[in-house]
Amino acid sequence: MSDVWLVLGGTLTGAVGPGISVLYATYGELITERAGRINLGIEGSMLMGACFGFIATVETGSVTLGIFAGMIGGSALSLILAYLVIYRNTNQLATGFALTLFGAGITAYAGRSYVDSTIGGLNPIAIPFLSEIPKFGSALFDQDILAYIAYGLGPLLFWGLHYTRTGLSLKAVGESISVAYAAGRNPYVIQIAAIAIGGALAGLGGAQLSLGFTHTWSEGMTVGRGFVAVGLVIFAMWSPLRAMVGALLFGGAIGLQLQLQTVGAPVSPFILDMLPYLIIIFVMALWSHAAARAMPEGLKGVLKATT
Repeated sequence: MSDVWLVLGGTLTGAVGPGISVLYATYGELITERAGRINLGIEGSMLMGACFGFIATVETGSVTLGIFAGMIGGSALSLILAYLVIYRNTNQLATGFALTLFGAGITAYAGRSYVDSTIGGLNPIAIPFLSEIPKFGSALFDQDILAYIAYGLGPLLFWGLHYTRTGLSLKAVGESISVAYAAGRNPYVIQIAAIAIGGALAGLGGAQLSLGFTHTWSEGMTVGRGFVAVGLVIFAMWSPLRAMVGALLFGGAIGLQLQLQTVGAPVSPFILDMLPYLIIIFVMALWSHAAARAMPEGLKGVLKATT
């Protein structure tokens, strides 16, 4: 019984740390898809953020500059996708995959001298009283500053998408470019901005991973988190609030995997490594029909055209 409580407590504590980087990437991809585009290069943008955020922090000694460098790196890669899919009409899925490989190659080359280096990075900030709540307190309220920003960003995005002119314009473009154009909007400018912001948030997620969670850089350290973020957008049915739940679910799965290894569970380590991704696939399968109904109309057209 003590092992059970140890596993459950460790799972809860470990849910937030690994989940925050995925949550930022999910926010970014959600914004992109709300504009009627899909960016499978989000994994590459996360790697750019993790790598160049780490390099900037090492070279300048400033975590703040590292965070901005990560966001710029992630956004720059996504802007390549924006140009190719909007102005050159390339296949969005193939372009996204190509940019993920491109980002992986760039970061492997640029970060080769920084592999396994360590930094102080972002340190946890315990919120008085809240961090002392049994079980939940230390898990939720003893985190780095980017975690707290991520908590507030979900409700802020929800409000912005549903109750501001900018958010409504973004959703209008995602539903029908022709209708948005007839209403006086410039759909392509809106889509470029959405893709750039999406890439910046993915880069921020990558920077949080290297600066706030691991405090180190290693080649390919995102290990598929960007693709998980694309799946979580579907799970969330394009809602920032549901995205928060999905990211914590993924983080909890990683925490569970680590705790099962800690207590020596008689399960193959290879299966444990797959566990977080298997859980996300299972949950997505359960949500698939509901998600299909919630998908922006413009995105449905994109998927039909690319398959």
